[in-house]
Amino acid sequence: AEDDGPLVINGCPIWPYTRCPGADLRHADLLGKNLAGADLRDAKLVRADLRGANLAGANLEGADLTAARLNKANIPGANLRNARLIGADMESARLMHSNLSGADLTGASLEHARLNYAWFEGAKLLSCNLQEAKFVAANLNNAVMEACVTRFTIFPDASFTNCQGCPS
Repeated sequence: AEDDGPLVINGCPIWPYTRCPGADLRHADLLGKNLAGADLRDAKLVRADLRGANLAGANLEGADLTAARLNKANIPGANLRNARLIGADMESARLMHSNLSGADLTGASLEHARLNYAWFEGAKLLSCNLQEAKFVAANLNNAVMEACVTRFTIFPDASFTNCQGCPS
């Protein structure tokens, strides 16, 4: 088969450190793709398939990841400030040192996710599945956590100042 070069979706090349703020990647098949360090600020990633993708250090500030599939995605050190992660499936995702401040995680699944040192300052965690998630030294200050499943969820050294509904 001939090589057609890199995958490009709506003008956005899918490779590490790509610069595609505001890109339309709705329903995109990004299964296992390497988008480390990518600039995807305000990108539309509704229902995108990012299972197993590498988003280490990516800038997804303000991105719309509603119902995106991020199972087993590698997302450490990423900027997800004010991102929409409503109904996103982040089961077994690695989000260590990521910033999810102001993010809306309503109905999201973070089951078995690794969230060590992640920031959830002012984030909305409503009706989330947090089973077996590891919030080691996570910052949940000013967050709202309501009606979440927290079976076997651990919060060692996490910060909960002014958090509504966080474990005490």
